[in-house]
Amino acid sequence: MKADAAQIARALDKPDPAVRLILLYGPDESGSRALAARIDKALGADAERIDLAPAQLKADPALLADEAASISLFGGARHIRVDPAADDLIEAVQALMEAPSGGNPVVLVAGNLRKDAKLVKLALGSPAALAFASYLPEGGQADRVAIDIAREQGLRLEPRAAQALVAATNADRGLMARELEKLALFLDASPEEPKPADAAALATIGAANDESDLSAIVDAVMGGQPERAAAELALIGATEAISVVRALLRRLAQIAPLRAEVAAGQSIDAVMASAGRGIFWKDQKVVAGLLTRWSPERIATATNRLAALERAYKRSGTAGMVLISEELLTIARAAAARR
Repeated sequence: MKADAAQIARALDKPDPAVRLILLYGPDESGSRALAARIDKALGADAERIDLAPAQLKADPALLADEAASISLFGGARHIRVDPAADDLIEAVQALMEAPSGGNPVVLVAGNLRKDAKLVKLALGSPAALAFASYLPEGGQADRVAIDIAREQGLRLEPRAAQALVAATNADRGLMARELEKLALFLDASPEEPKPADAAALATIGAANDESDLSAIVDAVMGGQPERAAAELALIGATEAISVVRALLRRLAQIAPLRAEVAAGQSIDAVMASAGRGIFWKDQKVVAGLLTRWSPERIATATNRLAALERAYKRSGTAGMVLISEELLTIARAAAARR
């Protein structure tokens, strides 16, 4: 069944034995994970949480149903988490829904699944499942999300600081939370001793500083601007290198299904209209341009190269930034040639 915000909150805060499966998906993956964390809090620190990897379920589709029906070793509450989830787990999820009994709630955290995705159709069509799509907050809603996250860290975030944080993180809840954790440490704030936080304090830790905005590097590389990419790369340190690669992989994963629709004959305007709120409003013009520049084959090649780059970086130590700079500039030059 489709759930609204209030229904999904109730289902996670007080799990109903009749609900076997909760599917959290949508473009706001950080929002989905924040929702999933509510069931952890609801069941308490003594509850047993079983994290299953997608590879485990693909190798043994019956495992999900078996774990859901199992009794906790400690005799208390038990719940199952699968993150990330995708359509290749449909066999395991079908086995769960067809099992004689469920027992323990299962939470799947997926990315931006399409409306016709197998997991979405199954969850929407079953009375024993709930599906909820998380979208990136926009405008005033995004500012309020930033202020709420800050309050949990013991920060009284001023409106201008909230706006700066949202702009610097593209409204990504996970990124906002990490920056606010750093800000709370910097200001020595806590829920017990809250402190005010303004835009100047935020800039001091780099959260609202353009030098730490990885979207500039992503746009330069994907947009075929090697000179701009080189300039942006020179502004970051080695500790941010992995974040750059992962940000690029997220962008490629975002445009891959959209570009496949274009390759199948749909116009870019139609594809963008269909995506709707699945794409953050600030990114819509950029994404539309990338659908013209990148082919499905090029997207697959870049994805494979970046995944290999991440593995190489982890092995390289101090040479990591050199590896990343060379590869990203190669990708930017290739993108420039596709005009």
